[in-house]
Amino acid sequence: MTEFRYGPVELYLVGFEGERPDPGVMEALIELVSTDKVNLLDLMLISKSDDGDVTIIEIEDGDDFGLGEIALGAAGITGEEDVAELAELVPPGANAMLVAFELAFQRELASKVAASGGVVLSAERIPAPIVNAIADAVEDEGE
Repeated sequence: MTEFRYGPVELYLVGFEGERPDPGVMEALIELVSTDKVNLLDLMLISKSDDGDVTIIEIEDGDDFGLGEIALGAAGITGEEDVAELAELVPPGANAMLVAFELAFQRELASKVAASGGVVLSAERIPAPIVNAIADAVEDEGE
């Protein structure tokens, strides 16, 4: 059987106000990682000045960023091209956090799909606000 070292990885670019994400966001991240369903692989802050100059701060030690004992599983794994492309989405004068998660709970499935000769042809993530808006609309129609 093909055994993967990592499961699928997702990149999240999350905009926020101020110089750092809200402590509540960091607490939620800590809680999620503690479930062992995801591994935090890479983390960086992206700032864009009003003039459009981009500053990227790679976080190498989770403790320095309020993550306590959580260590990054593969700091630097996010490709420079991905970072540059995502940095373009940060508006001038704004800040964002780029997070790379390994979906550890999908690692076994990915291994078995590969071992069977299968390939994932497409994967799509529907953002939570959209899913909830659709669910609310469907529920409202049913009333």
